[in-house]
Amino acid sequence: MTAVTAMTATASPAGAAAELRTALREAGLPVGATGTDDYVQLGTLRASDARQLARLIRTGTKRTLKAARALREICEAYGVHLPELRVRQGRITLGACRVDDAVRLARLLGASSPRPDAPDADVPDADAVRDLLAQAFSAATGGGTLDVSVREEASDVVELGALDARTARRLIAALRF
Repeated sequence: MTAVTAMTATASPAGAAAELRTALREAGLPVGATGTDDYVQLGTLRASDARQLARLIRTGTKRTLKAARALREICEAYGVHLPELRVRQGRITLGACRVDDAVRLARLLGASSPRPDAPDADVPDADAVRDLLAQAFSAATGGGTLDVSVREEASDVVELGALDARTARRLIAALRF
């Protein structure tokens, strides 16, 4: 099999099923996997094999899950609400948050409060908060990046991107300091 053939095979659903079957077999778990359109279905697992698979998944994602848990706890302690924080595809997705929570997070990372556009405005401009948080995040994590965007349909909500476990640990350290 050539490299191109191997890449094409793993990109298709059938290739994904074959890759999963191979990984399960290498881990000593005799379970079938079949692929259709966008899904891969696992065959029946013995209870002991299911427990082993769960242990393997937890072991493989241990650092990321631990960092996500610590980040959730420290943000909750500071009153920064990140209700969509979760591990997804091996990365910690921070998700949507209100502008005032984004401001609180930026201030915890060393940023000064953004000024509202108008003197009578209670909520700072979401675009200014986006820029402020991105800069504060980079400075506090030693150059780490965080994608921050403003929701078009809700200008009081910002979307925070995903972090790898290493960057999340640097963020946690910055928040603890």
